[in-house]
Amino acid sequence: QAQLVESGGGLVQAGDSLRLSCAASGRTFSGDRMGWFRQAPGKEREFVAAISPSGRSTNYADAVKGRFAISRDNAKNTVYLQMNSLKPEDTAIYFCAAGYYVGSYSDPRQYVYWGQGTQVTVSS
Repeated sequence: QAQLVESGGGLVQAGDSLRLSCAASGRTFSGDRMGWFRQAPGKEREFVAAISPSGRSTNYADAVKGRFAISRDNAKNTVYLQMNSLKPEDTAIYFCAAGYYVGSYSDPRQYVYWGQGTQVTVSS
């Protein structure tokens, strides 16, 4: 059974950094687009970043561009999200997702597999 498990979340102060990991199991995801989404309390799930199967192409939401970096290690079946210069507005549950390399990278409906999420809290 395919599974995605996020880790690396926590409570940090504004300006700090965190690195999220998403470990995939049950099948290889090397041919899939991988993405990170987040959901803050009372808000809809929103796109954060996406990476192509090869890792050569990445996309970011405007709110995180220049601060976050997505990467992947297909040999380890793992995707990462390096988050720098964190702000209180980055506080949310962060979800890892995997989907076919078609359609819009920012549309959650294009993603088939989802993790359970990891909490990131940034204090001011």
